[in-house]
Formats: sequence, C-alpha cells, structure tokens
Amino acid sequence: MIPRYSRPEMASIWSPETKFRIWFEIEAHAADAQAELGVIPKDAAKIIWEKGGPATFDVERIDAIEREVKHDVIAFLTHLAEIVGPEARFVHQGMTSSDVLDTCFNVQLVRAADLLLKDMDGLLEALKRRALEHKDTLTIGRSHGIHAEPTTFGLKLAQAYAEFARCRARLEAARAEVATCAISGAVGTFANIDPSVEEHVAEKMGLVAEPVSTQVIPRDRHAMFFAVLGVVASSIERLATEIRHLQRTEVLEAEEYFSPGQKGSSAMPHKRNPVLTENLTGLARMVRAYAMPAMENVALWHERDISHSSVERMIGPDATVTLDFALSRLTGVVDKLVVYPENMQGNLDRLGGLVHSQRVLLALTQAGVSREDAYRLVQRNAMKVWEEGKDFLTELKADKDVTAALTEAQIEEKFDMGYHTKHVDTIFRRVFGDT
Repeated sequence: MIPRYSRPEMASIWSPETKFRIWFEIEAHAADAQAELGVIPKDAAKIIWEKGGPATFDVERIDAIEREVKHDVIAFLTHLAEIVGPEARFVHQGMTSSDVLDTCFNVQLVRAADLLLKDMDGLLEALKRRALEHKDTLTIGRSHGIHAEPTTFGLKLAQAYAEFARCRARLEAARAEVATCAISGAVGTFANIDPSVEEHVAEKMGLVAEPVSTQVIPRDRHAMFFAVLGVVASSIERLATEIRHLQRTEVLEAEEYFSPGQKGSSAMPHKRNPVLTENLTGLARMVRAYAMPAMENVALWHERDISHSSVERMIGPDATVTLDFALSRLTGVVDKLVVYPENMQGNLDRLGGLVHSQRVLLALTQAGVSREDAYRLVQRNAMKVWEEGKDFLTELKADKDVTAALTEAQIEEKFDMGYHTKHVDTIFRRVFGDT
C-alpha cells in the first residue's frame, strides 16, 4: 500500500492488528462451537474469550516468533498461548492454517467491498446531480475524436451513471461470491472437526460455509472478485479519459477544478493540467493489473499449495486500497467539475453546420434520391466546409441537385438542434426513473 494513495479506513482493514484480531475471533468462535460439541471444556472456551478478547496482540512479538518458527499462524498461536495460558491448548482443535487464513482473507475482502460500495454510492450521487444539472446543455458528440452529431453533456454523465450502476451491481455479486468460510481441516474432509463448527464460525463472521473446500477456499471466487475490481477501474479510466480530452486547450468544454494557490507546472505558470484524471488513469492500470495474478491463483496443486499466498498478500490490500482512493478522487472530480456551456456551443458551431449532414442525407433519400447519390451530394458540399471554411447550409441551398429534391425551408428545418435532444427525457427516465 502506498500512503499517497491510501485512505485510513480502507488501509486499516489490512493492518496486522486487524488481521490478528480476525484470526483470534475465528479461533475463539470455533472454540465455542467445539465446546458445545463437548470436544473441549466449556470453561476453556470462556477463558479464551476472557483473556484473548480484550488483548492487544503484539505484532512485533508475533513477528519475532515467526522468524524462528517460519510459520505465521503458528507464531500467532504461540503468542495467543502466552496471553491465554494453559487453556490455549484447546485452540485450533482439528483446524488447519488455511481455515484461519482463508476465512480471514474473505472477511477482509467483504469489509473492503462494503467500503467500495459506499464509495460508489457517493460517486453515483455526484454523477446524477451533475447529469440533471446539464441534462439540456448542448455539446458535440464525437466518434473517433471527430465531431459527429449533437448530444448533451447531461447524457454523457448519465451514461457514466448507468455504467457505474452496473459496476455496483457486479461488486455486490462479487462480495456475495467471496463471502465464504472454510473450517474443514486438512484437505477439507472435516475428519478432525465437525461441519457444524464451520457453520457457526461462518455465521459469527458474517459469511456462509463454503460448500466444498479442499484445504483452501476455491480461488475462482477471488478471481471473480478482483476481475470485478478491474472492470470498475476500467470504468473509472473511461470517464477520466473523457474529462482529460474535454480539458484540452483546443476543446476546453470542461476542466478539473483548479483551487486557489494550485500550480500546474514548475516551469510554465499558465498551466492548468488535468492531473487528477491523469492520476486516475494510472491508478486504473494498477487495479486492472491485479486481476491477472488472481486468475492465475485458481490453478493450485491438488488440495492446496501456497503459490497464491504471496500474491494475495499484495493484491488484497493494494487493489482495494487503490480502488477506494480512485473512487473517492473521481467523486471529487465530478462534484467540482467546471463546465463551459459557451465553449460547447462554440465547438458545435465550429464546423459550420456539418453536424446536421445525416439529417440532410435522410431527407434526400425520403424525397426519392438514391442513397448513393444522396451521400455524394451531401459529401461534396460537406467537403467545401472542411477544405474552404464554407457554411454548410449556404452551400446546400446553392446546390441545384439538392434543391431539386428539397425546398430551402425543408433544408433549413434539418438544422434544428432540438431534433437531436427530443428523446433526452426518455433516456433520463430509463437511467434515473422519474425524477
């Protein structure tokens, strides 16, 4: 985790202190279930909670033990025994390390997902507010970076809202898929522990029992989780890239908020760079990069190996912390985005009416001109605008082949901007419902 791109609440999920607390809770809840089954004394389970519950686990002490025993779970259990005393011999009865590690990892991922869902709610609220604000703000739509036909800036933001709403639904599904618990012992057969212990721990930790584990929880669940994070990151990059393009000097239809005292360049005092959205583009690349090793973790040897372990120690914290930061940053960008409707109108007018070429094309075909001839007539007048800076409407009116099929009034009617926005309300209802 890089402190520059970390927020405290998400980072704390992955702290050693949090991890060891979760490990203890898993062990203590398992002890409760074992006590109910008569496997261990009920007094022992009570003492484990009484002494371990309020304890602050010494991270440095656990690390020191691990340096000797070369095993993280054994190091923790050794330190727990120092705290609990003789009753610690009843901890970890019939369990294997993966029962603790995998269940803990999934608890952390679920908690991280909950924060990410909260982040997405904030982003969706900001996108909806700004979309409604600019529902009717005309702007040029572009394909291949070239002027296409008119749209509204609100529609651009509504599209982003719909995309992130889909992302939120995917993340909810990924959270549910990864919210499983395994307390099934060596190779997952429950030979030395009753399945009811797993069910009890799962309920207490807010998870569900894994239907069939080996010695580990199947990693296809985690692959899907991190793949979804990668998709969310890609959606962040898509919107960030749009804003970066709109902030270019030659376009300047919108730009990131530039605060008082902010400086854009160490060399050029005039610069106002899209640094936040450029940063989001980079962060998105990193989150996406974590999806591939998660997929490669699916193929473990037989009932388990630990090739996944080092991967998850990195990608678990890094992917969730980075995405949390990115979602928060994007929310701030959207919330404070400076929009320039007058520049949007200026860019709309820049090509002298060429944005209406399709309407003229369709009108000619409806007037009896073949599509091939209609395309040729419209294009030859459009090229005069491109190459000579002419006015499209004027050129069309002066073209006898065009006026042979359409009256001047019919041609002029095809230049009505309102034609392109007549279904904006319909699209907004589809995205936002009745607002």
